[in-house]
Amino acid sequence: MDPILETFARALEIETQALNGCLSRLRTDPESGRALLRVIELIRSKLDAGGKVVVTGVGKSGKIGQKIAATLASTGSLAVFLHPTEGLHGDLGMVTAADIVLALSHTGNTEEILKLLPSIKSLGVPVIGIGGNPGSQLARASDAWIDARIDQEACPHNLAPTASTTLALALGDALAVTLMNVRGFDQRSFAMNHPGGSLGRRLQLKVRDVMQPAEVVPVVRPDAPMELVVEEAGKRNFGAVLVVEGSTLRGIITDGDLRRALRHREKFFELCAREIMTASPVTATEDMMAFEALEKMENRPSQIKELPVVDASGQVRGLVRLHDLVRIF
Repeated sequence: MDPILETFARALEIETQALNGCLSRLRTDPESGRALLRVIELIRSKLDAGGKVVVTGVGKSGKIGQKIAATLASTGSLAVFLHPTEGLHGDLGMVTAADIVLALSHTGNTEEILKLLPSIKSLGVPVIGIGGNPGSQLARASDAWIDARIDQEACPHNLAPTASTTLALALGDALAVTLMNVRGFDQRSFAMNHPGGSLGRRLQLKVRDVMQPAEVVPVVRPDAPMELVVEEAGKRNFGAVLVVEGSTLRGIITDGDLRRALRHREKFFELCAREIMTASPVTATEDMMAFEALEKMENRPSQIKELPVVDASGQVRGLVRLHDLVRIF
């Protein structure tokens, strides 16, 4: 391999080893498992009681801490980031007795964090440490410790925080995901925290929000002659005509169905809707998530471009079109 690519690959290898080493400790060392369970229970109890997670760290650990705080907050675990230096000059006021502190320091001896601990402890706030030195001052002062040991940094001089920050970030993500699970933070809750962009639309929009309502959808009876079917299909560019009896869906006639029916040539106009429709078509309901309807249309051997919307008794409520959904998502 090219020496430059080898350096690149070696960095990835070292960071992968850091993650695998942590995973191995979790799976083989009962004490590691018990420590993490204690961390999760401490945080959950504080959050359930109305408190928040205050994440703190300096330098690269601070950058990772900011990301962890953001991930926790977006996944239902109230969290903020506190810079230790700012904490020493007034921002400690954001910490209350109801909270819990998550402190990141690879060495476990970061001066700014250690200076902050006495004030935090005086409030009776539990401290969880994340670091690579279980014998450090931070580890000894913590109520619970997350082991983030690594064999070496990916930096060729073993100096720049690389593997250590990758591992800390992964531990923060794992903590956030676990808290989501144990606290029942579901898709609906996630959507409330992410109202903007395609993610918010995916999690919040329902079929009723994007469908064409029944009153504007072209419909015909099962015995309707082809002249009427063609006329209704041409009134609106919906790509389909619904075949209904009363207001109950019996089938759908798409543009593709009409093209195939034209193979009958001169007998085309002797046909009726029932003879060319797709009976018992795939349908959606108004309460279905719009993204689920899109998947229903696309994840099949033959793609569907129009989906009738019906209620529980099969009454037509509208029509949802593929191109409308694609434009939204």
